[in-house]
Amino acid sequence: MTIENLKKQLFIQAQRVVPQHKLSRLVGKVAASENFIVKNAAIQAFKAKYKIDLSIAEQTDALKYKSFNEFFTRSLKQGVRAVDPAADSIVCPADGAISQLGKIESGEIFQAKGQHYSVEKLIGDPQLAAVFKEGQFATVYLSPRDYHRVHMPFSGTLTETLYIPGELFSVNQTTAETVPGLFARNERMVCLFDTEIGRMAVVLVGAMIVAGIETVATGKVKPSGCLELNHHQLALGKGDELGRFYLGSTAIVLFEKDKMQWDAQFKANDLTAMGERLGTVQA
Repeated sequence: MTIENLKKQLFIQAQRVVPQHKLSRLVGKVAASENFIVKNAAIQAFKAKYKIDLSIAEQTDALKYKSFNEFFTRSLKQGVRAVDPAADSIVCPADGAISQLGKIESGEIFQAKGQHYSVEKLIGDPQLAAVFKEGQFATVYLSPRDYHRVHMPFSGTLTETLYIPGELFSVNQTTAETVPGLFARNERMVCLFDTEIGRMAVVLVGAMIVAGIETVATGKVKPSGCLELNHHQLALGKGDELGRFYLGSTAIVLFEKDKMQWDAQFKANDLTAMGERLGTVQA
């Protein structure tokens, strides 16, 4: 075993033994603190480590945010992210990097380096997952330095949200290549839509140190340890805000078979931005 592989194995094992949920909830309390000293120290340290560009944020003064959470989920200046206006375009839901994208083969989604996971396990309900078994998927990884609001890739009506409790492994490339079924194991919020081209899903996947997931329909999720299915009738346009992460994670977009296609130039590890055209409706 090489030194590099040994480091990867130690990184994964460390995630297995730490109390993932207790650690993440503790970080969540610190991130929500409005104590002047605590929040300013956290914001300044994070800003320096990840070289956060606040020039594109609506609030450019780091110390004017009420908490680290408010800083982390900051809004952007009007016009910084243009949403592709073409009626047949499907856009990236978030700033980040494409982890993988392509066809769902016999109900299996490609994760990384020979790792696959079941769309049924990802969605958490066999009936709700059935329409996506031969469809298309795109996985977008949001790094700590990215803008952390998730937007609609295509217009639709939110019909169900399904909170699924789970583990909280990191979702970076190393973990994706090593932990089987990573995205179907971690805590997540599944958002399901009716659109003019059929069903669409946007899955917000939690991760290590992610102190919370929020959607416009449910508010901030309060982990209960139990599956929680809610029904909605909320119309959202392409580019509208759907939710946000409190620290970095992953958004997965699913469509039915033969309804759309991803633009050919995109491949794994390509950087992309919210609102950029990622695919088109299939004629």
